[in-house]
Amino acid sequence: MTRSFTRLAAVAVGLVLALAACGGERRTADEEGVYKGGRLSIATGNTTGVYYQLGGGYADLIGRNLPGYQVTAEATGASVENIQRVVRGDSDIAFTLADAAGDAATGKGAFSAPQPIRALARIYTNYTHVIARADAGIRSVADMKGKRVSTGSPNSGTEYIALRLLRAAGVDPDTGLRKQALSLPETVQGIKDGTLDALFWSGGLPTGGVTDLVTTLKQDVVFVPLDDLLPKLRSEYGEVYQAGSIGKAVYGTGDDVATIAVPNLLVVSDKMPAGLAGDLARILFDHQQELVKVHPEAGNMSKADAPKTAPVPLHDGAKKYFTGG
Repeated sequence: MTRSFTRLAAVAVGLVLALAACGGERRTADEEGVYKGGRLSIATGNTTGVYYQLGGGYADLIGRNLPGYQVTAEATGASVENIQRVVRGDSDIAFTLADAAGDAATGKGAFSAPQPIRALARIYTNYTHVIARADAGIRSVADMKGKRVSTGSPNSGTEYIALRLLRAAGVDPDTGLRKQALSLPETVQGIKDGTLDALFWSGGLPTGGVTDLVTTLKQDVVFVPLDDLLPKLRSEYGEVYQAGSIGKAVYGTGDDVATIAVPNLLVVSDKMPAGLAGDLARILFDHQQELVKVHPEAGNMSKADAPKTAPVPLHDGAKKYFTGG
């Protein structure tokens, strides 16, 4: 009996050591317990935008590949609102532009103090769309003085960059134009109806709402280039603003449109368990090709670039996944 017990004890010790060697200190979501009762929500954006499409696809992937969890994607105003929702605990995962997220992490801009957020990953890049009715006489942001312009949903990433672009062009957002803070569906309808002269939109390529607009109005709308404002934005806000181009094939424009590009991030609360954060990052890239079927921008996510989220700290769980720790 003594020898048998000794052999069994040795086997048990060996199994423990083997498991420790395989897993190290890494804890899975299951080991940490089911977070928030297994019900997670993803804050996305306007219903005709890329955030909403990819958010729905990502929610489905998590639900199918993370036992114990049910995930829903919610339509929101996007970036700033999404960060606020994560901080309040109303949402668990959020799409956001890197400029708004960087300000949240450092307590600048719309945020009076650093916010307790962490990044899961840098994902694809958003492109700033500025589109005007051809009969409005708008060929630059400076031409928007006195015009009826939608700057996007309140507390959105679109509004964030729109206000900065207007100031850079010498247009006071409060007094220099007839500003309307509208969602993309409302904005598109306003351009079609002639109740708006121009719009700002920050989104992936192509954005469904924009495709609808240009397909309907064709030559009655024009894209406004933004390359003249990039140097001023970069000098004031840093390299988060990059030179970009909307290719002529995206929306059937006659030429490529010079614009400003901003990376997107997925962010979560700093209270999210490390194992869950690691699982969420893993699902994002292990099932990337399934997301490409939802929207082609998912194909522009890079696992090599995903950890480049500064100044937003990368969640420790995501960091372990990306470094193989």
